[in-house]
Amino acid sequence: MHDLEWSGEVVEWRGPAPYYFVLAPPAEAEWLTDVMPDVTYGWGMVPVHVRIGATEFTTAMWPRQGTFWLPLKDAVRKAEDIEPGDVVRVRVSVRDW
Repeated sequence: MHDLEWSGEVVEWRGPAPYYFVLAPPAEAEWLTDVMPDVTYGWGMVPVHVRIGATEFTTAMWPRQGTFWLPLKDAVRKAEDIEPGDVVRVRVSVRDW
């Protein structure tokens, strides 16, 4: 596993229901693009283990618009009192599928 760490703003994407994400910065997105073929389980999704504050969870980062989007589950946002527009520090470990 390789760890990435960055701070990013929580953004809201409105589809049929609102979803919340933290986008990977350019350098981290480039690295994720390089490892994606080795770890993806389809559609370019990269499985990750994430830590934000005291909360740890697993998810998959989505490739979109030239970067990777880290989805924030409602339970994570509630546990860490995260709102859209907040800047959060994330630690991401890429997992083998």
